[in-house]
Amino acid sequence: MKAAQQLMKVFVTRRLPPEGQKLLSQAENYTVQQWDSDDPVPRAELLKGVAGAHGLLCLLSEKIDQEVLDTAGPNLKVISTLSVGFDHLTINEIKKRGIRVGYTPDVLTEATAELSVALLLATCRRLPEAIQEVKSGGWKSWSPTWMCGYGLSNSTVGIIGLGRIVSCEKLTVDSDFVIVSCSLTPETEGLCNKDFFQRMKKSSVFINISRGSAVNQEDLYQALVSGQIAAAGLDVTTPEPLPTTHPLLSLKNCVILPHIGSATYSTRNTMSVLAVNNLLRGLAGQEMPSELQI
Repeated sequence: MKAAQQLMKVFVTRRLPPEGQKLLSQAENYTVQQWDSDDPVPRAELLKGVAGAHGLLCLLSEKIDQEVLDTAGPNLKVISTLSVGFDHLTINEIKKRGIRVGYTPDVLTEATAELSVALLLATCRRLPEAIQEVKSGGWKSWSPTWMCGYGLSNSTVGIIGLGRIVSCEKLTVDSDFVIVSCSLTPETEGLCNKDFFQRMKKSSVFINISRGSAVNQEDLYQALVSGQIAAAGLDVTTPEPLPTTHPLLSLKNCVILPHIGSATYSTRNTMSVLAVNNLLRGLAGQEMPSELQI
């Protein structure tokens, strides 16, 4: 009984990819409780599970706010999030309590880059619309102008990100394609608004793979409807999932994906292993493979 009382409690908010799940199952000296589902943990179950926990492994879908931290209590020493983003974490309160945070940057860079190119091509070449035409019988015959889109050859791609915010005025005026790939900060929240889109070329294609909150979606809708810009492709939205009644989903020139930037088997397995290692090493008082400096 005494040994059982010394075990540290860990709560995991979701079923993990196989390699991370295997590593977690091999962990000793821990009592692991897990929401064993691919669906998000209900708030009540999150609060129940985190009570008295020493460690928490969570996803972007869980809001780790003061209520969660208070429910966990003073035992909570480590939060490991299976994500690069951490805007779901109440960082100021976490820092105040001296809780260490692990996250999973870098390992999903290649997968996200691949998705960026795929989304850009799907949007500018109107692939979802073309597929629908085949399925609905809209494909009648070859025509010189039917289903024409925009090519990448000899075009300029402007990227907001790469560790800093480039000159947005020059970027939007000069670029044929604008890709948003930046962290969510006070500087970038709502960055892509009416003024931003008005500076873009009417033939420009806009792509967002960073955070939904970087874009004013109402302004984007108006820019697409009015022809201010040619098309948009989004892998992130606000909220997520985007309601099926949202106006953006009614537009043929807007391609929306369900936040799948890192969705390859290899990448998600690597992320899960990193998240588990962050958790276990943090609880052991060791250096985390990837610790967020807060």
